[in-house]
Amino acid sequence: MGFVTKEQLERARQLRVLEYVLTHEADSFRRVGSGYRHKEHPSLAVSESGFYWHSREIGGRTALDYLTDVRGYGLVGAVCILLGEKPQERPIAASNIKPPIKRTPLSLPLRYKNNKRVIAYLQSRGIDRDLIIDCINQDSLYESAGWHNCVFLGKDEHGKTRFATMRGTTSNFKRDADGSDKKYGFVIPPENPNSREAAAFEAPIDCLSHQTLCKHGFIEPFGGWRLSLGGTGITALEHFLATHSEVTHCRICTDNDEAGSVVATKIAALPGISSKRSLPAMGNDWNDMLMAVQKAERMQNKAQYKDMPDL
Repeated sequence: MGFVTKEQLERARQLRVLEYVLTHEADSFRRVGSGYRHKEHPSLAVSESGFYWHSREIGGRTALDYLTDVRGYGLVGAVCILLGEKPQERPIAASNIKPPIKRTPLSLPLRYKNNKRVIAYLQSRGIDRDLIIDCINQDSLYESAGWHNCVFLGKDEHGKTRFATMRGTTSNFKRDADGSDKKYGFVIPPENPNSREAAAFEAPIDCLSHQTLCKHGFIEPFGGWRLSLGGTGITALEHFLATHSEVTHCRICTDNDEAGSVVATKIAALPGISSKRSLPAMGNDWNDMLMAVQKAERMQNKAQYKDMPDL
């Protein structure tokens, strides 16, 4: 695991929490007097002097304190986020003996009593409600307590949760849970149990967006597996193919940008499987396309309604 230097730590400690909040989480706070209060957690107050979460009796003065105590980041991760820098790599000892790999246990966010905000958020992204409920019933999606994030899960061959990635419902917050194993991505099972095809996406929301586009007839049907890579690495796909020998073709559905093209090239080079890239017709990713298609449909329906003759 990487580390940060004392110099990086000192620079991170100079950053004010109010500046961080107004830059990165402004939509989640509202002005109250001379400070700000979180819209979902009014007892969380931020001002020029720092922050204090009254209901939890925790507070601090810096943005680093806020990320570690409120947002739950580890020290290294918080420093790197604030500075926009990567952690330092520890030198590898010259030895033929490889130390055992120590994996941090998976730390899942606590579950909220219901999933209403997650459902509402994903519907606001254009995703079909029934498909969202399917994921919740399959225990691959839930709403976290506290911040009400979407929590997408990846499970191993025995159904045990090995990976979790969080997506904010009130901000642009994105983060994998501590201890997540990138070999296990968020997966939507095939509609056709005999399918020999899988589609690889960068994010769970793109999986669900593609599924919604298919369900509502905006694109051709697809009955195979849908897998989220959890970013721009292909570890999850490599493990999936190793454990699903029946899959012989991969539909590459990564984003329509440079990073997506790099991932597509890596997937196309995988041995023992054929592949073809499938790009969204509009926008950068499949959710962009879904939102654009639905907007166009609403405008068309509105135009047709205006052209209807008076009775």
